[in-house]
Amino acid sequence: MSRVINFFIAGVQKGGTTALDQYLRAHPQIQMATKKELHYFDDDTLNWDHPDYSILESFFDWSVPNIVRGEATPNYIYWPGSLERIRRYSAAAKFIVGLRHPSYRAFSHWRMERARGAEPLSFDDAVGWPARDRVRSAPQGAHRVASYVERGLYGAQIAQLLALFPRHQVFFYRTDALWHDHARVQREVQAFLNVEAIAGPERSYIVPFKSEQSDTLPLETRQMLDDIFADDIGKVELLTGLDLSDWLNPSYQELIGQN
Repeated sequence: MSRVINFFIAGVQKGGTTALDQYLRAHPQIQMATKKELHYFDDDTLNWDHPDYSILESFFDWSVPNIVRGEATPNYIYWPGSLERIRRYSAAAKFIVGLRHPSYRAFSHWRMERARGAEPLSFDDAVGWPARDRVRSAPQGAHRVASYVERGLYGAQIAQLLALFPRHQVFFYRTDALWHDHARVQREVQAFLNVEAIAGPERSYIVPFKSEQSDTLPLETRQMLDDIFADDIGKVELLTGLDLSDWLNPSYQELIGQN
């Protein structure tokens, strides 16, 4: 295959992917798709027995030589079948996955859906039973809107990714590191993509919407979610090599980027 996308920012939703996408667009040796979130490999309406990759290719300028090409759709790591489809497309594909404290990720996800008018429930109701039955009863057990808790159970998603692609083809970063030490994360991503190490743009915090909803994650709900995610966080540490021990501390707080 003469035309191939070299890497994918595959997750997680609300994990700093928009900021990272903007950073990479500024690099002269990287070409990102003409729009973020193509949602190509998570499109279940396409004929995956005979996929038409020209749809994907149309979002890139193939006349530019000696660059690496990537696209950012954070749903890929979560949506059933997406990673397998990418494996079939290119076994050499690289992946970048940002991980955010799952309780804060869930709250940010809910705020986005409320702002879009897609979620009628309060946050407490949306992350509790019976609302989570919306995910369990959805086709393949995946729901694009209501998966506030399920998307934050990173362990199984990462295990699936690493079962399909070797570890050296995957780069994990912490979203809070992208906020607080963006220059270091940019250098590490550039090294991972084998492009020239250059200083990127000044950091920017991406606020994709304005919401009248509460900006504060309710304490009791945070504690409930932390309990749900605790065992999984330990698994994620082992799979990724990231130190996530502070996520297990009830005093952990996100001080920047609460969007």
